[in-house]
Amino acid sequence: MAARKVKFTWTNYLIRLVFALVLVFATYNPSDWSYYHWVTAHSRFDVYVALCGVVLLIGWAIFLRATARSLGFIGTILAVSFFALLIWLIIDLFNVTSENLRLLVYLMLFGLAGVLSAGISWSHIRRRMTGQLDVDEADI
Repeated sequence: MAARKVKFTWTNYLIRLVFALVLVFATYNPSDWSYYHWVTAHSRFDVYVALCGVVLLIGWAIFLRATARSLGFIGTILAVSFFALLIWLIIDLFNVTSENLRLLVYLMLFGLAGVLSAGISWSHIRRRMTGQLDVDEADI
């Protein structure tokens, strides 16, 4: 049976970016509305906290594994470097000072989500640019 070809578009990338942002910001953010703050505010560990923790771990496992497999070590270093330099550029252009720690944390979280979304999308982007497929497992 022939596989159906699906074009990878900017919309596909933006969907992955939104999921990466949800994962990163649900785990931790400076607004006190995150899993980290929920766990540290509760005196007891209940089933809801455990369930949300497992769901977040599943999301992190999916994104980190896809990033590691599609980008590899050097590609991940390059993606981190790219987003770090992009953050530096924003800091430089808008004169963000180190006293505005909250904004710096938000920028770093956006950068992390950018790395994760690039990692989970890279196989599709590479196929679109070069025509080469990434194959991890063969159907037998």
